[in-house]
Amino acid sequence: MTYARYVAIGDSQTEGLGDGDDVTGHRGWADRLAEHLAAANPDLLYANLAVRGRQAAQIQAEQLPAALALRPDLVTVMAGMNDIIRPGFDAATVAGAVEDMIVRLTAAGVHVVTMTFPDIAMIAPMARPLRPRLIDFNARVRVAAARPGVTLVDTFPLDFTDARMWSADRLHASPAGHARFAAGVAHALELPGSDDTWTAPLPPLPAPGAWRAASAEMRWLASFAGPWIGRRLRGRSSGDGRTAKRPLLTPVIDGNQSMSGRSGSS
Repeated sequence: MTYARYVAIGDSQTEGLGDGDDVTGHRGWADRLAEHLAAANPDLLYANLAVRGRQAAQIQAEQLPAALALRPDLVTVMAGMNDIIRPGFDAATVAGAVEDMIVRLTAAGVHVVTMTFPDIAMIAPMARPLRPRLIDFNARVRVAAARPGVTLVDTFPLDFTDARMWSADRLHASPAGHARFAAGVAHALELPGSDDTWTAPLPPLPAPGAWRAASAEMRWLASFAGPWIGRRLRGRSSGDGRTAKRPLLTPVIDGNQSMSGRSGSS
């Protein structure tokens, strides 16, 4: 099947953080997927409503109505990670928001792609206490996605935790990780030219020594975990004042050019 109107909703991963910057623009897996789709249909129109820091209920309230108003035939829904890493997480409530988005989109005749999250305990060892939350949430998403008109990309069982697939903050995919995930969605949608090579692990690297590993953890705590905790204590979000980088359906530009632009500010 070819698609004519693709809309992406979600948080920072879908916005594309880790693949570009705020000056030159963030590309990300959704932009890369749009390029896959445009290869099959050069007339494809694409919008990306994702905003960093958004939780599932915010995506449901803010982005879902805007997505439906654009009358898409394909929507990707990535939501829940910003809930999982916050205190007070309730898997049933968060997964319920994701399920409601799926139900409302499919009822409108939209094909939906959603996904589980990889094992964050393998990406950031300090996040190991959150693993039961992740497993619970992923199980609920699998149930929500088991309906006609929905494609699930289940990343948790795959080797999607190689450090080379993640940026230095360990929260956002690297350019290589974004490219691999886009390839995974393209394969799940059976787009022309896609295959299962995205599931193959990268060539192994030598294991770091104990001192080097400990030093890396300390640098990560100081550079990324500490500022994130500080924002939570102040009641702030990385998405405060931000709007969607691509709020309207527009043609896809070749990936060698800047498709994303800068995220807007309100």
